Parts: sequence; C-alpha cells; structure tokens
Amino acid sequence: MIPELGHFALILALVLSLVQAVVPLVGARRNSMALMAVGRPAAQGQFFFILFSYVCLTWAFITSDFSVQLAASNSHAETPVMYKITGVWGNHEGSLLLWAMSLSLWTVAVTVFSRHLPDAFLARVLGVLGMVSAGFISFTLVTSNPFERLLPGVAEGRDLNPLLQDPGMIIHPPLLYMGYVGFSVAFAFAIAALMSGRLDAAWARWSRPWTTVAWVFLTAGIAVGSGWAYYELGWGGWWFWDPVENASFMPWLLGTALIHSLAVTEKRGAFRSWTVLLAIGAFSLSLLGTFLVRSGVITSVHAFATDPKRGLYILALLVIVIGCSLFLYAMRAPRLAGGGSFGFVSRETALLGNNVLLTVASASVLLGTLYPLFLDALNLGKISVGPPYFEAVFVPLMTPVVVLMMFGPFLRWKDDDLVAAVRKVAPAFIASVLIGFGVAWAVDHVTWRTVLGLALSAWVVLASIQLLVGRLKERAGASAGSRLRSITASWWGMWLAHFGVGIFIIGVTLVGSLDQNLDVKMKEGQRAELAGYTFLFRGALDADGPNYDAARGIIELSRDGRALGTLTPEKRVYRAQGMPMTEASLDIGVFRDVYVSLGEQLPDGAWIVSLYYKPFISWIWMGCLLMGLGGVFAASDRRYRRLAAREATAGAGQRAAASA
Repeated sequence: MIPELGHFALILALVLSLVQAVVPLVGARRNSMALMAVGRPAAQGQFFFILFSYVCLTWAFITSDFSVQLAASNSHAETPVMYKITGVWGNHEGSLLLWAMSLSLWTVAVTVFSRHLPDAFLARVLGVLGMVSAGFISFTLVTSNPFERLLPGVAEGRDLNPLLQDPGMIIHPPLLYMGYVGFSVAFAFAIAALMSGRLDAAWARWSRPWTTVAWVFLTAGIAVGSGWAYYELGWGGWWFWDPVENASFMPWLLGTALIHSLAVTEKRGAFRSWTVLLAIGAFSLSLLGTFLVRSGVITSVHAFATDPKRGLYILALLVIVIGCSLFLYAMRAPRLAGGGSFGFVSRETALLGNNVLLTVASASVLLGTLYPLFLDALNLGKISVGPPYFEAVFVPLMTPVVVLMMFGPFLRWKDDDLVAAVRKVAPAFIASVLIGFGVAWAVDHVTWRTVLGLALSAWVVLASIQLLVGRLKERAGASAGSRLRSITASWWGMWLAHFGVGIFIIGVTLVGSLDQNLDVKMKEGQRAELAGYTFLFRGALDADGPNYDAARGIIELSRDGRALGTLTPEKRVYRAQGMPMTEASLDIGVFRDVYVSLGEQLPDGAWIVSLYYKPFISWIWMGCLLMGLGGVFAASDRRYRRLAAREATAGAGQRAAASA
C-alpha cells in the first residue's frame, strides 16, 4: 500500500509542476497578481509530494519489501540500514527521484529567499523551474517508475552493488545532484530575464548567490567523489577522465566562468550575452551528464546500464531545453548589445580571457567525451580517448587561466596601464618561476610538467599574499582587526577560492611527479620497502561483516625503525552477489599518504599486496575545501541581504500603491 501511495504522490507532484509551469507565466503575461501568486504554493506543494514519495520508496528499502522491484534489485535483508537508505539512489529510478526532489528543494528555496524579487520576475523564474521539473517527473513516471511491483515478490533481494556500499555513497550523490540541479536556478533566472527583457545589474545580483551556492555543491560533490574513488578502487587514483567524471567537470568549468561573468555584469553592466549563454550552457551540460549516465551509450563505473529508450527521452528533453533557450536568446539578442565599455588592459579583459579559455577547455573535454560515441554510433570504429588526450589539451588551456586568474585582480576596472600593472606582479612572477625550477631540482624531478605545475602554484600563492597585503594597507591607520573586518565576505571568498586553486595544483603536481608504488608477494613475517617506509606483514585474519566475508591483512608501518601505525586492508566477498572487493587502508599525513591494498591469496598462502606512496595528495582535497569555502563566503556577503531587504521594502510599497 505504501509504494502505491508514493506513486500517487508523484503523480500529484507532476500535476502541481504543470500548474507551476503554466499559471505563473500566464499571470506574468497578463500582469495578474492572483495568477502569479499561484507559483509559490504550487512549488511548495510539489516539494511536499515528492518528499512524501521519496520517503515511501525509502521505507520499502528499510523494511526489505522485495515486492517492490527496485528494492529487490538493490537491497538485501542483511544490508546495513545506512546502505539500504543510500541504495534508494544507487540505481537509475531512485536517482531520478532524488534528482526531482533536489530540483523541488531548490525551487522551494527560491520561493522562500527571493521574496524581494519583482512579482512578475519571480513568477517567470518559478514557471521555468516548473517546466524543468515537469519534464523530469514525467520521465520518471513514464519510463522509470521506482514503485513498480514485482509479482510474485521474491524472498530475498540481490543486494546493493558492493562498490556503492561505502560512506562516499552517502555524501557524493546528494552533493553532486544539488550542484547539477542548482544550475537550473541560474538557468531559470537567465530565461526569466530574457522573457522580461530585464538584463541589467539587478538580474545579475539576484542570480549570483544562487549560482555560487550551486557551484559550491558541485565542487564538494566532485571532490568527495574523487576521494571516494581514491580509496575505494584499490589503486590510488583520484581522477580517471572517465566520461561520467567529465560530465560533472564540464558544468563546473562553465559554472566557474558564469560566476565571474555575473560579477562583471553586476559591477560594470558588461558581458550580458556571455552571462546568459553561460547560464544556458552550464545547465545544458548538467542535462547532458544526466543523459550520459542513463542512456546506455557509455561504459563507466558510474553509469547505470539502462534501456537506451530512456536516453532518447532525456536527449529529447535536452534538445527542447537548448533549442528553446537559444531561440529565445536569438529573439532577445539585440537587447543584449552594449553594456559597460572597457579598454584592452583592464580587469574586464582578464575576466573575458578567462571565460573564453574556460569555455574552450569545457569544449575540449566535451569533444574527448563524445567523439568516441559519435564514431561508434556511425559504425566508423571504436576508439578510446583517455588521459593522454585530456592532459595534452587541458593543461595548455588552463595554464593561461591560472596566470590571468591572479593577474586580473591587480588590474583596475575599465582601463589600466599595462606597464604599471606588470611592474606590480613582476617580482611574484619571477619568484614563482625560480621556485618552480628550484623545487623540481630539489626533488630530482626536473620535467616540464613538474616545473610548470610548481611555478603556477607558487604564482597563485605569492600573488594571493601580495593581494592580501595590499588590501590591508588600504587602511594603514586602523588596527589589524579593523582592517580585516573591513574586507567584504565576497573578497574573502575570491581570495580563498584562488588560494585553494594554488594548493590544489601543488597536490596534483607533486603526486603526479613523485608517487611510487610496488606490488609484492608477502607471507607472514616478510618485509617490504617503499619510499623509505618499511611494511611488515603479520598475516591475514577473518573479519566478516554483516553481508560479506573478509580477510583482513595486518601490516605494521615504520620508518627508520620508528613505528608509525598498523594498516588493515581487507579483501571482501559480498555473499549475495559473490562479488570480491578490495578495501584499502591508509596512513594519512599532511605531506603524504601511505596506501596499502590487499590482492589475491596465492596457493602457497602468500598474498599479493599493493603498496603506494602518495606525496601531497591530501593537498588536492585541501585545495577543493578552500575553493568551496571561498564560494560559501562569497554567497554569504551581507550586501546581498541588505539589498534584498531594500528591494523587498520597495516592492511592498509599490504593491501597496498599486492596490490603493
């Protein structure tokens, strides 16, 4: 009965999404306050019914109701409760329901935190979000019903994929979906602005915090997914240029460009065309990622093997969204001309250059991801596009991005003197080049990749310090605390995000240049050496879990005779599916990770043990953390709240005057 209630609630959510998609837009067209007011309760009601539907599906998993096909395929009576809950989104149908719920949550947030917006503009935003929601809920109901019954029911389920029975599964998909879906809000704001013809600084200011928060979620989702892959797959990699990884990275690149473009539109009234196109592009790439995961056209550890007919539905939705958006953009294009003028040497030019490069970088990733699919679809053969392509194309494109990223803040808006600007940054730039060569020589790894990576990271760190010192000197007579408090949250957000990029580059460069690994056959009592560390194998013990049988290796780690701890990698076999899994064990440090995974046991009782030394790899996620924290600071700038309160007061006064 409960699954049927969940199914019915989802149908009601679809009805409300259609109401939300149509009625507010008609109201905005007719300037009818009554019709425009329908959007808010429709969006909130839709969220309630989707949430209820999701709870019903989760209940089927928790109670092991294997008459529900989805629960029977992705759960088991012995599955821990936490992984029963996460198993809801560990499949195609459940993940779509999570997608729809995330969208409805974003929409409700817009209804709560955007009360200061003009009624007509808010109505258009909610209408666009309602259209997107209707598309995905109808897709779920028509092709991917999560409440489909299995008659007769089965006594036991197949269990959740062992790869997904990990804490990373609890965090990664919700964060990633909130990022994906969050760009729908930026998209809705852009389309609403095109509809109304209001492409001004106010629109950019309204859209900017929402875009930044979505970017923070996506950054966190990608970072958590990268960390999950690092320790779960058993060979120490953190990024594979997998098609589905690329599908999340492409909207992140365009989202980064969009944030900077919105800043220019808000401050200078420029880049309006860029901003609209980037908003459309970021959300379109989010939809493309959804298509890639669910179409059945790619092979990936992330992909859901599904009926290609479902991919055709999402492809049709993608074509409709992109086609209608670009048609509307073309209709309104004459209004987008003009804006703030600026010279060749200016902060606007630096930001424009970065936007172009980020867009080209995203396009290069898109080409490398889709080109093999096109060849396969046309029966022209199968090719594999892997890390060599992406690294050869991506690194040269991102190098000038990093240079301009730190050079731009030293430039004035509108116009500046190139010679004077270069003089400001020349010491830091020269020092960074010398540091790049010096550190590469010190670690005995003088390659162009190592030198370039270290020089770029030094450039970011040194320029960031110079920017902060210069900002503090602006109020020389004030106390240190007063000068720090005078800096706005948005500036701190920019500074932290850029500094995080530098930390990230250090991690990527050094782990790529200096990591070491060794596969060794070990019996009880044997030792192995790697990167100055000693690994003593003490044997393997039985360590069975709730739904798996495991052998747990005991490896004592030491360096120069000093004990550092005990590593306990596991080799698991999940009983329901008989699938083996490797659970690595890590000794995590600030400057290095030591990583051990347990392979197969040999007939003579020995084990294959994989040993890894990963210098500075934790700096990758430290950098991502700083980037995300920078986004939080930027979105929380109090000027947005002050302006929102001011606009809300003005709007209330106008409505009162109109009704009088």
